[in-house]
Amino acid sequence: MTHTLFTVSFWFAAPFWAVMIVAPTWRRTAGLVASPLICLPPLVIYLMLMTPHVGAFFPVMTRPNLVALQALLATAPAAAAIWAHLVGFDLFLGRWLYLDSRQRGIPPILVSPILVVTIFFSAVGVVVYLVLRTAYRPGDPVVAPQPAAGLVG
Repeated sequence: MTHTLFTVSFWFAAPFWAVMIVAPTWRRTAGLVASPLICLPPLVIYLMLMTPHVGAFFPVMTRPNLVALQALLATAPAAAAIWAHLVGFDLFLGRWLYLDSRQRGIPPILVSPILVVTIFFSAVGVVVYLVLRTAYRPGDPVVAPQPAAGLVG
């Protein structure tokens, strides 16, 4: 069950990442990611994995200790729970980046690579986006390839 939940947590998030990165201007993308509830399935999986082991999690969360955290994360339920937690919160961050960039008029050609970085290294992606967000001014020239005929855009 733990292995299945570990795997499923990623697949709940993947379609949302895909549309934000590959089809950012598609007319349905903004609607698909509009609700923060898209982050709920991986977070529910986190709770499902963590709740039966709250006795092991609680001491590590209330009295952080690196050795105790290492020991906890060496267990399959804890590693799978943390994975689901990361998947859910990374999606929440990615969703915010996507929506904020659209509202600010930052071109998808600049944001999509940052979203890819955010999937793998959330903190790095957020920092890079915040730098871009601060530096970018609407109307700044962006060298963007012309979309090929027939592609979603």
